[in-house]
Amino acid sequence: MSLTYEDEIERQSAQHGRRESTADNGTENSRAAWSAVFSMTLCVFVLIASEFMPVSLLTPIAADLGVTEGNTGQAISVSGIFAVLTSLFISSLTRRFDRRGVVLSLTTLLILSGLIVTFAPNYPVLMAGRAVLGISIGGFWAMSTAIVMRLVNVRDVPKALALLNAGNAIAATISAPLGSLLGAYIGWRGAFFLVVPVGLLALLWQWVRLPSLPPRSDHTSLNVFRLLLRLPVATGMAAILLLFMGQFALFTYLRPYLEQVTRLSIETLSLFLLAMGLSGAVGTWLIGRLLQRRLFSILVAIPLAMAGLAGVMVALGERPVAVFVALAGWGFLGTAAPVGWGTWLSRTLADDAEAGGGLQVAVIQLAITSGASLGGLFFDAFGWRSTFLMSAVMLCGSAVLALAAWRAVRRST
Repeated sequence: MSLTYEDEIERQSAQHGRRESTADNGTENSRAAWSAVFSMTLCVFVLIASEFMPVSLLTPIAADLGVTEGNTGQAISVSGIFAVLTSLFISSLTRRFDRRGVVLSLTTLLILSGLIVTFAPNYPVLMAGRAVLGISIGGFWAMSTAIVMRLVNVRDVPKALALLNAGNAIAATISAPLGSLLGAYIGWRGAFFLVVPVGLLALLWQWVRLPSLPPRSDHTSLNVFRLLLRLPVATGMAAILLLFMGQFALFTYLRPYLEQVTRLSIETLSLFLLAMGLSGAVGTWLIGRLLQRRLFSILVAIPLAMAGLAGVMVALGERPVAVFVALAGWGFLGTAAPVGWGTWLSRTLADDAEAGGGLQVAVIQLAITSGASLGGLFFDAFGWRSTFLMSAVMLCGSAVLALAAWRAVRRST
């Protein structure tokens, strides 16, 4: 990997940073800036916990509202749909507004969603609350990279993105078991209501610490799809698509694999998944510290290593120790991958990070949905091995496209 190229990207990013407003420069390397990043991390934690909490509460929600568990499961799908739509259009729709106000509004929608779901008298109201949550999720993730770029020094962007993704990893790890535990003691409505005070804390923290971030409408693409006309962006987004398709084609079907192949008890299975989630939190921090100088090396290495781990799970699926180590490695690498691609976005689209962030979120959501669906088709038709091997092939394809994206960026600079 050429350090000359990385230095050139750093130089361009630094020049872009010097063109920021006085408010942007005033927050760099300051305690207030990092406090603002921490406030966004808390918001990420609440968003992800809210998104996946229904997984462990489907049965009581369905019984209380008088619908099937299958219909209740659509509460996750509807939030994903609205997240995609919001991520694609929020940059253009809010281009005239201060980004501080936009973030505060999205956090307010998160709190409103928690209240709507908690007091939902019927299924349509529940789904409306989940749609509101999807707007908050899509909008927040679409703008997070661009906002982080304006809060911290260019050298600290990978660390700040790693911090955001650590909140994501922790929430994804504990949301399902915590929801199940809380649901048993205070009911599913009580579990969802706990989102509200934590969301209020995040809103208050943002109100105090998040500085004014005036819009830069002259840098905003009104049509995010036009970004795909740039070869580095198109190849990078294709690499992201295959990465998340491969990751979730396997991840979605880990439970039946662990139950039927590795033959774990529910208690041991939960321990394995918890270890995977915790290793993800560690991975986001450690790998985030390496991204400043080894960005594309890491973007190529992560999917290749994950493909190898998928092969280990196929070959040694009946050996619990080997599977445990493979899952820990999978979590370590897979949870850190979005940090790497967020850093790539901050460098490749430094002049249009908001629109690029929206496009990236839409690609990821599409990849998660299509990867899980395709993995399920292979799982039912050909067995679990076909799903895991397909995942490995997709991950190898992601590595190839990441290498192509690196070469495309080198040519363009």
